[in-house]
Amino acid sequence: MNLNPSLFENSRRLQKRAHEIIPGGSHTYAKGDDQYPVLAPGFIARGLGCHAWDVDGNAYIEYGMGNRAVGLGHAFPPVVQAAMAELGHGCSFTRPSPIEVACAEEFLSLIDSAEMVKFCKNGSDATSGAVKLARAYTGRDKIAYCADHPFFSVDDWFIGTTAMGAGVPQAVKDLTLTFHYNDLVSVEAVFAQNPGQIAAVILEPARADEPKDDFLHKVRQLCHAEGTLFILDEMITGCRWHKGGAQKLYDVVPDLSTFGKALANGFSVSALAGKREFMRLGSLEHTDRPRVFLLSTTHGAETHALAAAIATMRTYREEPVIEHLYAIGAKLKTGMDEAIAHHGLQDYVATMGRTCCLLFSTRDGQGHSSQAFRTLFLQETIRRGVIMPSLVVSYAHSEDDIARTVAAVDGALEVYGRALQDGVERYLVGRPSQLVQRSYNRPEEVFTA
Repeated sequence: MNLNPSLFENSRRLQKRAHEIIPGGSHTYAKGDDQYPVLAPGFIARGLGCHAWDVDGNAYIEYGMGNRAVGLGHAFPPVVQAAMAELGHGCSFTRPSPIEVACAEEFLSLIDSAEMVKFCKNGSDATSGAVKLARAYTGRDKIAYCADHPFFSVDDWFIGTTAMGAGVPQAVKDLTLTFHYNDLVSVEAVFAQNPGQIAAVILEPARADEPKDDFLHKVRQLCHAEGTLFILDEMITGCRWHKGGAQKLYDVVPDLSTFGKALANGFSVSALAGKREFMRLGSLEHTDRPRVFLLSTTHGAETHALAAAIATMRTYREEPVIEHLYAIGAKLKTGMDEAIAHHGLQDYVATMGRTCCLLFSTRDGQGHSSQAFRTLFLQETIRRGVIMPSLVVSYAHSEDDIARTVAAVDGALEVYGRALQDGVERYLVGRPSQLVQRSYNRPEEVFTA
């Protein structure tokens, strides 16, 4: 299908109003207008499977899948039915609901390393809870995170060290350190420069690159030798690499780990899990250490969301979800790589990462990473009925969806090739998209309807 890019009237009207009453125009920076071309839908009205429709009625095959939060497909019937059935009984009570125990048991049966779990609503809460536990357990203040992994939390301990650290005291920023993935020397250096001061090391098990030379195991060993907790952030990998998490795939046992994103197929559920030795500090049973006000959210155990999580986890357990993600992702990668080669653009466009969670890169004529060319590529795939800020497949993507996507990519790459010859500004409508984490907005980036 060829999208008529002029058919965004309702989106434009909503965008104008959104920027008047919502900082950034949306409640998630990654969904902001600065992340997409000017010729892009501003608002999605509904989704089914891997398909989405904007507020103007334009249809798309989607590869964002709610920023990786939808692994089974939009409106996956067993998940929707479970949530609706539970919601009919009410969603929040004065005392805990039995489904809190049921969901915890379901989760712990999947994640071998975990002995206790605490549910919350977003990834930031979970990772910050892990950091607080580590500080309480060790009596130390400093945290080291992997600088090659783009996001861990909106909270001060992490966001203060990024380009968007405004509002975070310098004293807090100074407590956070960084190292590099697959670079054990950089981890050793952080410990050497901060002896006896690091409470936790936190990183994703993997992203685009695989762990090399037992990197995860060696970091864990180093942490334990230094009296530091080893935390794995499995927000993304947890429902993609393996149904038991990337920690199961790589056979590494963290002290604490965090999960979210696709845990409830788009419903708001995240989890902090780990060994009882550490998790118990937020409990009522211990008397040997100070109490930790761990996670206590009014909406953290909404019954319909936990029902959705149970239905999601059971689907992963009983159906070949992970296998499908790998297989259908491999078809997407093969098709895109062939299209890239057909246009002779291997030096400018590339796919990367595990096939269950692919990414792509865009480069300009000088071989430099380019937001302008990324924006052009997104513009041209959207024009052809595909939204692909990343290459995130779901259980709902079919071979026909992949074939249609590859055809759209092929058309977009033809324009990309011409832009390399004639200049990207000749083909890009409006300003390029921008990185989320930047210190200032430039005047030309400010949204105008």
